[in-house]
This record gives sequence, structure tokens and C-alpha cells, in this order.
Amino acid sequence: MATFLVFGIHHIMEAIRLSKLMAQQGLCSRREADEYIKNGWVLVDGHVIDTLGTRVLPSQSISLRSEAALKQHRKFTVILNKPVGYVSGTPEKNYKPAVMLIVPRNCVHQLDKDILKQQRADLAPAGRLDIESEGLLVLTQDGRIARLLIGPQSNLEKEYLIRFQGDISARKLALLAHGLRLDGRALKPARVQQINQSQLRIILREGRKRQIRRMCELVDLTVLKLQRVRIGNIRLGSLPLGKWRMLQSDETF
Repeated sequence: MATFLVFGIHHIMEAIRLSKLMAQQGLCSRREADEYIKNGWVLVDGHVIDTLGTRVLPSQSISLRSEAALKQHRKFTVILNKPVGYVSGTPEKNYKPAVMLIVPRNCVHQLDKDILKQQRADLAPAGRLDIESEGLLVLTQDGRIARLLIGPQSNLEKEYLIRFQGDISARKLALLAHGLRLDGRALKPARVQQINQSQLRIILREGRKRQIRRMCELVDLTVLKLQRVRIGNIRLGSLPLGKWRMLQSDETF
């Protein structure tokens, strides 16, 4: 039975699971929240909470003990320039997952090989980049970063360079920017810039499955090459294809 830190029936109706509220506030993922609660690393209004399922009010103050903060600081996040032919997440027949590229010889930094061996197993992609596309892919152990990039409230810009085949027009550019629908739902407005007669720059604030390719199909354009070059404040920059680097402590999305 859930534990309530509130009194009164109207308060009980408003209360939600502590782990859910922690995730909503961006403190960590729900799985991490359960771990921190079990370890007694979570404080609500200054009181340690160590019972899973505890419900609290959204107005109550939640903080983490230093043990949780230290563990979060040690979370591993990498920036990969994914080549074509690798899947972002679950392996598919005849294709390899991008995480297989996270090995010492592909890193542009010097690093401890033993530490990498321990860390790589828990890395998960924070967002998709389809098998025919290349560019910036984030893999992380940090639930906060994953939620920021792919959570339901995520609003980060994702920038792509596209080489296409087909006739382009002002009307098609306008439709790509706003007015298209996928799977019966309107797409959020995008920023679209024509670079030349065969290249576009598209900036999205959402990530539907194969979104850009399907958008281009709707205006009779065929994508020949698709590269993601930015997520939020993090740019691919000069990172070579197939190489990776660690997210630096002073970098934020």
C-alpha cells in the first residue's frame, strides 16, 4: 500500500508517486528515482523517504542527497557520429547497433579502457537516427539527459542537412515548414532553409519515425543523404564519421 506524506482527502487526490514527480521535474528517470528512494537518497521537505510507492504533493520540495548527486555526476554520455548501416538501438537482422562503435580505437579522447568496458553495457540511445542516416547520435546512462532529449515534453531543436532529388519550389518549402501531416496528426512547425538546388537544412522540434524522409516524400522529393548535425546546443562539429567523444562537464543541451 502506498505511503502518503499528506493529510486530508483532497490532498490525497492530488498526490502522485514520488518517482513520477522526480522524473517530471527532471531530477532523474523513474527507474533511477526508485533506486535513489530505496537507498534513502531522496528528501521531501527535508525528510528522508525510503519507501517505494510513496505519494507526495507536486508543491512539496524534493532534493537529492550527495550520494545520488555523485552517482549522477559519474553517468556516462557520449556523442557519436553514426555512419549509415548502423541502427540506433535494438539490433536488426544483418545490421549492427551503434553502441558497438563505442570502443577505445574510435574515441577521439584518451580514456581508461577498463572504465569504458564497464560503462558501455549500460549506454542507451537518446533518440533515433535511422539506418540510412548518419550524424549526431547521443548515447547515455543518464536518465535526465534521455528525458530532456526524448521525453514527452522535449522541445529541443534537432538540425539536419539533407541532399535530395526532385524539383523544389517555394510552395514545397512552405509545406515542409508547416502544413504537413503524418499518421493523421499535424506536424509541429519546422524551420526549412534551401542551401542550393539539391540541399536543404531542416530544424525540427519533434522526432516522428523517419520524419524527414516521409515529409520529403509528401512533396515529391527523394532524400539521397540525411545527416543530423545538431541537438540543442550540441553540434557534431568536426567529429569524424564513426568516431565518438564524451560529453564534457561544461556542455549542456
